[in-house]
Amino acid sequence: MKPKIAVIGAGAAGLMAAEVLSLYPVSVDVYEHKPTAARKILMAGKTGLNISHSEPFETFVDRYTPNDWLTGYLQSFHADHIVAWMASLGIESYIGSSGRIFPVEMKASKLVRAWLSRLNGRGVRFYYRHRCTQISGRVLSFDKLDAKAELIDSFCANYDAVILACGGGSYRALGSDGAWQQWFDKDLLTPLYASNVGVLVDWSSFMVPLFGQPLKRIQISVGKKSYQGDVIISHYGLESGLIYRLNRAMRCCQKENGFHLSVDLMPDKSVDTIHHILSQTKRKSLNTLLKKAGLDAVKISILRECTPKADWSDTAKMAVHIKNLTIQATGFRPIDEAISTGGGIKRIALGNDLQLIKESGVFCAGEMLDWDAPTGGYLLTACMATGRAAAYGALQFLNIDQ
Repeated sequence: MKPKIAVIGAGAAGLMAAEVLSLYPVSVDVYEHKPTAARKILMAGKTGLNISHSEPFETFVDRYTPNDWLTGYLQSFHADHIVAWMASLGIESYIGSSGRIFPVEMKASKLVRAWLSRLNGRGVRFYYRHRCTQISGRVLSFDKLDAKAELIDSFCANYDAVILACGGGSYRALGSDGAWQQWFDKDLLTPLYASNVGVLVDWSSFMVPLFGQPLKRIQISVGKKSYQGDVIISHYGLESGLIYRLNRAMRCCQKENGFHLSVDLMPDKSVDTIHHILSQTKRKSLNTLLKKAGLDAVKISILRECTPKADWSDTAKMAVHIKNLTIQATGFRPIDEAISTGGGIKRIALGNDLQLIKESGVFCAGEMLDWDAPTGGYLLTACMATGRAAAYGALQFLNIDQ
């Protein structure tokens, strides 16, 4: 009889683990408590599935926190491998101007269909609407749910190896609810936190007409980190990939009342150049002078919002504000609105094969692990890479020749 392996979770890590296992003489059961697989991948693919990044590996791996833990797994399955894997599914890819890798058709649905078709064809069995409620070694407890997520049945199943790929704690509606944390001692977990998430700013009513508008070509500094890009002004604060990239620095600088963002509204001009332009004509209005300096209506509005009115008539002070505008953020949006979460099962709880040290034959992968990364293809790549690593760890545990 073939060894039986359970995979808990049908996201990127779980599906990649199942793919590896499907090539070997084992029986693979994938349990997913939602009605379908890869729901978070499909959501990400609505605006274009950024699956990885083409930058040099040394730069790529440095995006992760901690970067040394994942290096080995990423070396075994990085961007080049992902492109080849997509091609094997009949999905062509391309590299965007920023170096990000996408399917040519952008959307995720075709890739997911091809992936699930391959797994089904290899005999992987999927059990949807099955919530794993407890693990005791390799004995798993499940609740079987109906279409309304109401309980139909409860049962236990015994496996030769188990791979947990239950996701993080964001987007609860898509399946990542963090409920698995109750299975572990608290000293083995770093509490989950919102990552790749917008920040909160207490705007005045003056800013209401600008909600949804972009602040283009700015530079934001937090602590020692500084990046250029665009951000979106929202009713709750600021949102964009630029904000996500600075999330880690923001958390490091966060105090009881929040943290400061230092914004350069005109990165391509010096403070002296701006001051010279603003000082040329005394009789023009502030708005006219600011437009002449090169600020658009959105930048002018946020400049007025975040500077003392007493400074508006002082061109020297306004030039400094344009180059170093302080925006006070009070915190982050809720974890359920985050693209991903950091925190999870600590490195000390796992062997190099991602097997739990205290639970023989139980492996963990994906966003459950205590790592963090920005958007840009890094999240999916690490989930897939650790899913593969956990699968190979399970095969080694079962003494199956690889």
